[in-house]
Amino acid sequence: MKKHVRFTMVVCLLLVGCTLLVAPPAVRAAGYLGPTAVVASADGQTLFVANSDAKQVSVVIGGKVSSIAVPSSPTGLVLSPDGATLYVTCIGTTSTVCAVDVKTGKVTATIPAGHTAIGPAISPDGKRLYVCNRFDDDVSVIDLEAKKEIARLPVTREPYAAAITPDGKSVFVINHLPLDPSDGYDVATRVTVIDTASNQTSSIRLPNGSSGMRGICVSPDGKYVYATHILARYQMPTTQLERGWMNTNALTIIDAASRKFVNTVLLDDVDLGAAVPWGVACTPDSKTICVTHASTHELSVIDATALLEKLSAMPADKEEAAAKGTDSSDRGIYASATAADVPNDLAFLVGLRRRVRLQGGGPWTPVDPVGVNGPRGLAVAGNKAYVALYFSDNMAVVDLEPKPGNVVSTVALGPKPNLTVQRRGEILFNDASICFQHWQSCASCHPDSRVDALNWDLMNDGLGNPKNARSMLLAHKTPPAMASGIRPDAEAGVRKGITHILFAVRPEEEAVAMDEYLKSMKPVPSPYLVGGKLSPAAEQGKKLFFDEKIGCAKCHPEPLYADGEMHDVASKGQYDRRVDFDTPTLIECWRTAPYMHDGHYTTMKDLFTKGKHGAKGGNIDNLSDKQIDDLVEFVLSL
Repeated sequence: MKKHVRFTMVVCLLLVGCTLLVAPPAVRAAGYLGPTAVVASADGQTLFVANSDAKQVSVVIGGKVSSIAVPSSPTGLVLSPDGATLYVTCIGTTSTVCAVDVKTGKVTATIPAGHTAIGPAISPDGKRLYVCNRFDDDVSVIDLEAKKEIARLPVTREPYAAAITPDGKSVFVINHLPLDPSDGYDVATRVTVIDTASNQTSSIRLPNGSSGMRGICVSPDGKYVYATHILARYQMPTTQLERGWMNTNALTIIDAASRKFVNTVLLDDVDLGAAVPWGVACTPDSKTICVTHASTHELSVIDATALLEKLSAMPADKEEAAAKGTDSSDRGIYASATAADVPNDLAFLVGLRRRVRLQGGGPWTPVDPVGVNGPRGLAVAGNKAYVALYFSDNMAVVDLEPKPGNVVSTVALGPKPNLTVQRRGEILFNDASICFQHWQSCASCHPDSRVDALNWDLMNDGLGNPKNARSMLLAHKTPPAMASGIRPDAEAGVRKGITHILFAVRPEEEAVAMDEYLKSMKPVPSPYLVGGKLSPAAEQGKKLFFDEKIGCAKCHPEPLYADGEMHDVASKGQYDRRVDFDTPTLIECWRTAPYMHDGHYTTMKDLFTKGKHGAKGGNIDNLSDKQIDDLVEFVLSL
C-alpha cells in the first residue's frame, strides 16, 4: 500500500527527501527564487517568504532583505503564537519541517513529515503542528514539544493547505483535486475537517465542478472559513468563453462552528475573468477578505461584512423567495433569486469587491513577466496585504485603505530574473492575460501542468464526447496528442489550445516557449516507492507487468511506458464515437486519477478488477487478488 514509510528508515529517507524534489535543473541554474508563501509577524514589522525554487526563506525587515538557508525547497511556513519560532515545510519524498529560531535565523530542529509537505497550521497553544502531506494524501499531526509526528490522518486527495480555528478545536484542510469518476454528474473536491480533540475527520463537499483548491484561511473572529478554487463548467461544450462558459473562479464560505457549507461566490466579473485564485487572508478585524489571482496578477479586496449580510439575506429556495417578494423578473439577468443561484452569479460581488491590479495600468495592459507576475502566497498585517510574486522574485505591498493614487509597491527579494525560454514558457502557461477576457490560463485545466480530474468536451474531435484532462508530463515525447489522437503531437496541441481554448491569437515564439517548458518537466518520485526503490510487492508486480502472457508491456513498453499507438481496450463509453484510444504514459500515473479516457475509474485497482483493463490484449483474468495488488503497486510506483 501507499504508506511505506517506517520510523527505522527516517534517516535514509530524509537524505532522499532533501535531494529529489527540488526545483528543476534549469530553474536552479538560472537562480530563480520562486516566492510562493509569506507570513507576517504579529506587529507586521517582519515578513518571512518561502522561496520554493531556492533552498531559502527571505526575511524582510523595513525593506531590507536577508535569507535563511533550509535543507530543501520550502513550500510553506507558519509562526509560533509567541513569534519566536518559524516552522518551514521543506519538500521531499520524506519532507523536513524545520524549526527556525527567529532571533538568530538558525535551524534548531528538523522533524520528518510525509511526501511533499506543504501548508502548515499551528494550534493556538503552540503545541501541535498540522502539516499537509500532499502526495501521501494525509496530514501529519506533530507534537512540537516532543518534536515528532504523533499521528497521520487520511484526507481525500492532495491536501494543499490547512487553517485552524482560534479556539483550536477544528483544522480545515483543502484537498487540491476531486476524487470522483469524472464521467459522473457531480465531480467536486472537498474540505476535510479535523476534530483536534479526537483526530476524527469529516468532509464538506463543494459545488459541482470545484477543483484546483489553493488557499484557505479562518477569519480572526473564528466565525468563517474561506477557501479559493476554480469552479469549472465542465459539462458545457468548450465553444466559447464569455460569461464564464468554461471556467469561473471562486471563493467558498464555510461556517466554522457548525462545519457546514454556506455558499460559493464568483470572483470574476461578467466580462472579465479573475483566473486561478490562490492565497486568501483576512484583515485582523475580519471585515475584509483578500484573495490573490495567480493568472491575472491582481488582488481582490472584498467587504466581508457586506458579503455575509447579503448571503444571509438570500432566500433558501423559490418558495421562500416568493414569500419575500424577491422572485421577480426585475432582478436583472445575472442576479440571484435564491442561495442556490449564487455560484452562478457573476455580478454577486458588484459593489462589494475591489480588483487591485498589482501592476500599473488597466486590465488589458500587457503583463511584465519580470515586474509583477504570479501572485500566490498572501499575508495581511494591519491595513496592508503582502503578496508573494512567484515569477518576478519580488513581493507586492498593497495598501488596503481605499484612497486615490497608487496603492501598490514592490520589494525585490533578489536580482531581477533573467528568463530562460523554459521559464518564459512556464510564465505563459500560467498567464490568463493572454486569454480572451482573462477567464483562464492553461494551468486552469492543467494545474502544475498535470490534471484537474475533470472531463472536458473539446471541439477537436466533435461535440458530445467528453474526455478526461491529461497530464502534460512527457506529452512531447509520446505523440499523438489527445485521447483520440486527433493532434499529431503536443506541438500541435499547444498551438490549437491557444487558439481554441484560450481563444487567442499569439506570436509563434510564445508557443515555442511553452513547448520548451513542457519538455523540461520532470516526474515527481512516486509515494509508493520505499527509499527511492520499488517495494517487494512492486517488484513482484513488475514481473507480472513484463510477463508476455499478461501483456501489459505490449502497449506500455519501457522507458516511457507508452507505445504511441491507438488501441481498442474495450473502453468505449456511451458518448464515444470510436473504440480505439491513444496509449498514455504510465509514468506518474499515481497522481492522474481518475483513469481511462473517460475518467470512469478512481483507482488503478478498480481499473483492473472492474474495468478488466488488459483482458483484451493479455491474460489478467486468472490473476489472484494478491497478484492484482502487486501489479497495481508496480504501476503506481512509476
